[in-house]
Amino acid sequence: MGKINGCLKCLFIFFNVLFAIVGCVLIYLAVEVTAVAIQMSAFGGPNVGWIWVIAFGIFGISSLGIFAACSEKVLFLKIFAGFMGIGMIIMLIFGTVVAVLRNKVKDMYQHEAKQFATHIMKDTDSKKMLERIQEIVKCCGVVGADDWGTEIPLSCDCKDTSGPLGHTTCKSKPMGSTGPAQIYSMTCSDSIFSIADMFFKVSMGFLFGFAVTALMGLLISILMIHQVTRHDSIGGPSIAMKGY
Repeated sequence: MGKINGCLKCLFIFFNVLFAIVGCVLIYLAVEVTAVAIQMSAFGGPNVGWIWVIAFGIFGISSLGIFAACSEKVLFLKIFAGFMGIGMIIMLIFGTVVAVLRNKVKDMYQHEAKQFATHIMKDTDSKKMLERIQEIVKCCGVVGADDWGTEIPLSCDCKDTSGPLGHTTCKSKPMGSTGPAQIYSMTCSDSIFSIADMFFKVSMGFLFGFAVTALMGLLISILMIHQVTRHDSIGGPSIAMKGY
């Protein structure tokens, strides 16, 4: 009879197998990304080393957890618990850093948007680029339709409300201005920031989600260590899970 409760052991191995599969998928993606990065190296392609570290880290730690549970060795269970504790702390730190960075970027973006709009409106090429962005993203003005003064361009005309960033709404043009009667209510600065904000939210969800997962792995491994240690000390059968 095993030293660890059977249900607890199976649950532990099951989740580690899932994460090992995730690690294999990430390794495959790392291979594909590396191939693209090599082709783009002449143009200063991004560093993909961190993808390999994450992929092999997830696969290696999951494999260690599977081996530790199957062998019921306290040493390997303690090593796995150590990795879980370190991983949880790292994920919490990075998650907090991303959350603080998101707020700083948002405040800085809102503060600089007005100056950026003034600079764009002084340059003809920049105004044309903004009009193309308005047609694609379904927005009007950098910080508002007032950026265009009294002449609202046709690119602000609110005809199709289904943009690449979701549905937008229409509103009446500012009083005393010429141009379309109905314009996009969303500003281009808000639309562009929503893309960055989506990245921040996904990153925070990923980091805090892995932190919770690491905490669960840490608690389960500590419980398994306790069961193995108690079994070895008294030489008794596996301890029922309900006792803990």
